[in-house]
Amino acid sequence: MSSGTIDVTEATVADAPAGKAPRRRGRLGDRLLFGYVWLILAWLFLPIVVMIVFGFNDTQSKSNVTWQGFTLQWWGRLDEYPQLVEAVINSLKIAVLSTVITTVLGTLMGLALGRYRFRGQGATNLVMFAAIASPELVMGASLLSLFVSLGVRTGFETVVVAHVLFSLSFVAITVRARVIGLDRSIEEAARDLGASTWITFWRITFPMILPGVVSGALLAFALSIDDFVITQFTSGAVQTFPLWIWGATRIGVPPQVNVIGTLIFAVGVAIAVVNTVTARRRT
Repeated sequence: MSSGTIDVTEATVADAPAGKAPRRRGRLGDRLLFGYVWLILAWLFLPIVVMIVFGFNDTQSKSNVTWQGFTLQWWGRLDEYPQLVEAVINSLKIAVLSTVITTVLGTLMGLALGRYRFRGQGATNLVMFAAIASPELVMGASLLSLFVSLGVRTGFETVVVAHVLFSLSFVAITVRARVIGLDRSIEEAARDLGASTWITFWRITFPMILPGVVSGALLAFALSIDDFVITQFTSGAVQTFPLWIWGATRIGVPPQVNVIGTLIFAVGVAIAVVNTVTARRRT
């Protein structure tokens, strides 16, 4: 009787630490993973924080790399560099125009690739993924060779074409992923109720794929407005915001660049927040 009791007690004591140890190790692993994620996020956002902070730097030199005090004067002196303002306007024009074209073409391609089977579909997918995977240097050099071979003068129009070509795959793949997950029975129900193909698309299909379309458009806009490599090959005499910054690094980047970068970042964050809130409300 006592021997059995002792055996049971020993087994219980032996099993207790074994049962609690994995939970302790699990908690420790969760904490380490949590800390690792925040460390990576801090590393990613550190350059953005530095850019924002130095937009308020009261620098007295051409190089804005040393903190010399707080000021708001640069926010009201953006027009001191007319070429910088022109470069920002060019970047916005190119980004908006290329995004509109890319969104329309990419949406149509995503619908076709996600809904239909046709000859050459595999080759089309291969070309799209190759365009995403290929270095920008390769695409920029190939586009420049194409424009020179055709006798096309590089400038604003060639930059728009180049941005459309390298952003198209991103939009098409994003929309295609959305199309593949659609419930086709909803469209069939709309047709059974007498809706035409056109009405079914605009009232049923398009609202369901709209989150994918918006995501692709935002991605295309972000890729376009900060592109440097491909724009450098195809811009000619046109200057964009990234190209102007590259040229200004030789003599010093003024604080106005930090201000404009902060504004662009703030607008991007606002658009992302609005898109997220809208998507949640629809859900």
